[in-house]
Amino acid sequence: MKQLIAAIMSVILAACASPQGPSGGSNAATAQDEAAVAAQVERMRVAMIDPTTEALGAVVADSLSYGHSGGKVDTKASFIADLMSGASDFVTLALTDQTIRMVDPGLAIVRHTLTAQTNDSGKPGKVALKVLGVWQKQAGQWRLVARQAVRLPS
Repeated sequence: MKQLIAAIMSVILAACASPQGPSGGSNAATAQDEAAVAAQVERMRVAMIDPTTEALGAVVADSLSYGHSGGKVDTKASFIADLMSGASDFVTLALTDQTIRMVDPGLAIVRHTLTAQTNDSGKPGKVALKVLGVWQKQAGQWRLVARQAVRLPS
């Protein structure tokens, strides 16, 4: 919970300090949207560690295109299925260096560094990635519509 509050406060402070993006509108509205996006990113992080179909379904769009660093591209159904089956299993998952940029009132670009300990299909491992996520406001909720990851150099 402390991490969520710290992430939200960082986003709000960054929004107040940054110039207005191309979407126009007030800084207060932008800060509120950025905080809402940050909260959804955190919900997704938690859901990836302790997955439930409901929690994952609440943060990803039906049209999800989820690009992995190894080249595999998931849909919403395959992304959730891999987490639920343990084919993709996050033991720990940390997000750092996160930035959120509001492109339009209903569209945000999120970048961060993801580091994790994994146990994919019972095989322990570690991963370090740079991640780009595109979040869209759908029916009043922010949902991940696209994600692409690249591995950090070893």
